[in-house]
Amino acid sequence: MTQQQLTTPYYIVYEDALRRNLRLITDVEKRAGVNIIMAFKANALWKTFPVIREYNRDFTASSLNELQLGVEELGGEAHVYCPVYTPATIDHFLDHASHITFNSLNQWNLYGAKALERGVSPGLRVNPRCSVIETDLYNPALPGSRFGVTAEDLEGIFPDGLEGFHFHALCESSSYDLEKVLDAFERQFGKYLPRLKWVNFGGGHLMTREGYDTEHLIKLLTDFRSRYPWLKVILEPGSAWTWRTGSLVTSVLDVVENDGISTAIIDASFACHMPDTLEMPYQPAITESVPEAPGTLPYRLGGNSCLSGDYCGPWHFDHKLMPGEQLTLEDMNHYTTVKTTMFNGIAHPSLVFCNSAGDCTVMREFDYNDYKTRMS
Repeated sequence: MTQQQLTTPYYIVYEDALRRNLRLITDVEKRAGVNIIMAFKANALWKTFPVIREYNRDFTASSLNELQLGVEELGGEAHVYCPVYTPATIDHFLDHASHITFNSLNQWNLYGAKALERGVSPGLRVNPRCSVIETDLYNPALPGSRFGVTAEDLEGIFPDGLEGFHFHALCESSSYDLEKVLDAFERQFGKYLPRLKWVNFGGGHLMTREGYDTEHLIKLLTDFRSRYPWLKVILEPGSAWTWRTGSLVTSVLDVVENDGISTAIIDASFACHMPDTLEMPYQPAITESVPEAPGTLPYRLGGNSCLSGDYCGPWHFDHKLMPGEQLTLEDMNHYTTVKTTMFNGIAHPSLVFCNSAGDCTVMREFDYNDYKTRMS
């Protein structure tokens, strides 16, 4: 099937773009001597995992569902972090985890010994209190953060049997942001590193973004490993694996005018299918749009839900938009399909994979039964 034969709305993932990212990640991993694993919170399109498995099978999971999917579809080392484990969940996590990170000393005291008994390498999330993220919603280092223990918390009570530290303070960040966080981490927690086996640098390393300084990243990592050669170093980026590997293709259904503003209503929803555009917020690129210039026409896009704020824009076009036109919202793979909802019962976009030869396969279509069975 060709892309022209597909019915909107649909998410589409391109094999060539995915392999480009995977090759870069693998190159950094090998040259730096670290383990770079995939974070399920950014990507769970498991029908694309046969491609990912060719490069890496290790993953990080933050729920039992993510863990089970990783075991079934990737099969490598399972690194687990959850803000809170419970008596009902801890044994299920330990059944499959290779590494488990506890968010607090309370959680360590409850389950640390059990993890050691089960042969799962236990770690503790630490908070280096270094804030490099501008958007508060995505900033785990804000004052009062619920994530991780501080250096003051550990003073004089370093847990016996602890094998690793995990810090996570980045979000779509640069290697220079990592350098700042790593400096804060070493100053505050460096004295404990001789007692550990591994350190997890968390996610947010957007090494596949154009302009990212991968050579600087590799130097940071190799320098750290030279200072602490006994430590296994782990990175678990989410966005980097599927950055700019797919799009959301929609159709214009109607155009409405109000107070001089033109809004093209599409057969998808920002609230349901692109929630980060409202949360971050950010405005995705549209392939068919043009730069603002004299004579271009501005349009908002409005989602097909009843939420008043379900819109984004404006974008500019060199012609009047008409019902039936298709628009391609770019970079809609990472943190998109995993966060969708069926609010308002809006039709969920199909999931499409386009291989290197240009052949498109519909991996999944959604219908009324998907909506109904989620409700009861």
